[in-house]
Amino acid sequence: MEKELESIQDKPLECPVSVKGRSKFKIWMKRIGVAGFLFFLIKGLIWVGIFIFAKEVITK
Repeated sequence: MEKELESIQDKPLECPVSVKGRSKFKIWMKRIGVAGFLFFLIKGLIWVGIFIFAKEVITK
């Protein structure tokens, strides 16, 4: 039992994602990142527009 544990502890950590899968994973994350950024940017701009419109309506 101790021999098995020692041999496991001596092994370097391995990444569970293959080299081929890593590039696909990075591309997928970048797409989601850009889509997420654009979503929140547009959402924020819409809210700014709503507040500006509300201010104009209230001050009239």
